[in-house]
Amino acid sequence: MTKKKGSGLAPSIGGILVGFDQQIFRTTPPVNELVAKGAPLPSAAAAGGGRLTIDIPEGGQGMERLELSAPGVTVVVDLVGGGRIASLVIDGREVLRTTGADAIAWGSFPMVPFAGRVRDAILHFEGVDHRLPRRLPPHAIHGTVLDRTWTLVGEATISTELGPDWPFRGRAVQRFEVGADHVTCRLELHADEAMPASIGWHPYFLRRVEGVDAPLELDFDADAMLVRDGAGIATDETVVPGPGPWDDCFIDLRHAPVVRWPGFLELTVESECPAWVVYTEPEDAICVEPQTAPPDAVNTHPTVVRPGSPLIAEMTWRWRSLSG
Repeated sequence: MTKKKGSGLAPSIGGILVGFDQQIFRTTPPVNELVAKGAPLPSAAAAGGGRLTIDIPEGGQGMERLELSAPGVTVVVDLVGGGRIASLVIDGREVLRTTGADAIAWGSFPMVPFAGRVRDAILHFEGVDHRLPRRLPPHAIHGTVLDRTWTLVGEATISTELGPDWPFRGRAVQRFEVGADHVTCRLELHADEAMPASIGWHPYFLRRVEGVDAPLELDFDADAMLVRDGAGIATDETVVPGPGPWDDCFIDLRHAPVVRWPGFLELTVESECPAWVVYTEPEDAICVEPQTAPPDAVNTHPTVVRPGSPLIAEMTWRWRSLSG
């Protein structure tokens, strides 16, 4: 069963994502209310008791990692490995894939200034074609910052330039908050000149956690999945989601996605981003990826980010123990 979207994906206004119409993503308010949040995250108090601990070398110079901890949880952010969350240890157990064959295969990394694939690694903007690196030939994929070095610029806040692989000047900023039952990530794209963009995150959750007998379960329910064409790029056509394995983009979620390790932990992925890519093909991990727009949206339905109007999104992992 297939269905065609009515008005499709809307363009941007003032550099803030407008996104999907309410007929398709009717469970949320307009996206400009979701991703454009002005207040910075607090980062000093640890929810659930205690204080947030931040491991920073004296002066913060030459940092290779940022370690954040609260009671029962430790988060390691790899600054030289793309500003990604390289490790998330909850109650003494690692829940992320911590190594991979390349930069797109491990941890939880930010996707900026585009999330997912860009068709044939060509960006079309204002009548000019720009060639992007073919990280997944023949396509570009997952932005330009996932293997750049990030710099500590404030308390639990890091930043990097978009780099020479992107034709427009700007920078990405990440802010983290860690509590005893959650981690919140805030991702900001600041433009020095007008540019099309989308942003998001790409976490790899381990299917099997050490010391836990049962493998990971995914509780994910969406009304619609975007059809991929022969090149593997999501289109505007939608279908009712079928069984996996998936490497697909979904919209109109019925509830926040949940990953669950029976007898150990249940973790909910909370975000008001309207597009979600779910990747279940790896044997050892599952990816649940909130994004401000589907893959190749920088070409097909561009959100134009302008100086002074950053594109901002937030994601929270919130968990509860199942061991008691």
